Amino acid sequence: MDILSSLEPIVRDLIAPAAAHTDSQAVYPRQALQALGSQGLLGLISAPEVGGMGAGLPEAVQVVERIAQDCPCTAMVLTMHYCGVALIEPFAAQDTRRAIAQGRHITTLAVSETGSRSHIWAPTGTAAAQGQDAVLLNAHKSMITSAGEADSYVWISRASTGEGNTLWLVDSRLPGLQIPSRFDGMGLRGNASSPIIARDVAVPLACRLGDDGQGEDVKARYLMPYFPTLIATTSVGLMQGVLRRAVQHVANTRFAENGSGLADLPTIRAYLAKAQLKADQARLLRDDAVQAVLAGRPDAKTRLLQCKAAAAEAALEVSDTAMRVCGGAAFRKDLGIERLFRDARAASVMAPTTDVIYDLLGKALCDAAA
Repeated sequence: MDILSSLEPIVRDLIAPAAAHTDSQAVYPRQALQALGSQGLLGLISAPEVGGMGAGLPEAVQVVERIAQDCPCTAMVLTMHYCGVALIEPFAAQDTRRAIAQGRHITTLAVSETGSRSHIWAPTGTAAAQGQDAVLLNAHKSMITSAGEADSYVWISRASTGEGNTLWLVDSRLPGLQIPSRFDGMGLRGNASSPIIARDVAVPLACRLGDDGQGEDVKARYLMPYFPTLIATTSVGLMQGVLRRAVQHVANTRFAENGSGLADLPTIRAYLAKAQLKADQARLLRDDAVQAVLAGRPDAKTRLLQCKAAAAEAALEVSDTAMRVCGGAAFRKDLGIERLFRDARAASVMAPTTDVIYDLLGKALCDAAA
């Protein structure tokens, strides 16, 4: 399946030229998403039975990585769309699935909450029964990508009865949903990442994704392969993009006094080499996480968490190096490096944050040795 041949013109002619405007004006990349939809790429992982491409994690990685080289913001919006689709496909009605496959429906995850913050497995939002056929959702979601822009939210709440969490497919146009403030942040400025407040939002039981109280099991089975991997992939693509720009600047910048260039300085070359090594290490770990998922390896969960943390932290270091070696020129908007530098800050604090992942992995190491 040659995904990149249909993707490349969209990135070259639309996404890359619009990236600076998307950032400076905090514009949601609607045109880019429409173009991706027209090529079937919003339905990349949708089943052929509903008109999707029937692809999987390896192909999603290719698409997100290429887009992230020029616009990490668009790549993150698409990442959350694919994550939502991964949960919609096994459970939702065919009309929604078909709309996604046809590029007419954008979804996103609505899991983080003000009360639970990066502990996305512990929502405080509720789903109270309303008769026998519906529930009333109440929650204060925080930093939801595509808030007010997506057609639906894959929503997590506490179980309606008993323990555990439950997932819902929530129409973004339902009464009772409110966006109290719009995103105006440092990086990923066009991804419409804003809070969402739900007050007695009536959702039919038919929109439940999986059984009541089984949300974490459903996430582990269907979402876990995509969520950390594609966030890591956004970081991986970003590193490729920022290094490409930094190397081009270094290779083409010369000193008037003697004709020597930045590339003649051993220190500059060493910085770039170390940054490339960091980027390649993160990419290889991401690739191994994908292989672990495909092979059903017992270390798959560990690899998935590791690749998100490693790529997020590497992106911080690599983008910092790009700013350093390009000096004052890196602060200019036209070079694109400072935009990618700002965008790189996001992944390490996206739930689960790098620090939370370190704690989870460290606990697993200690428990295994006990």
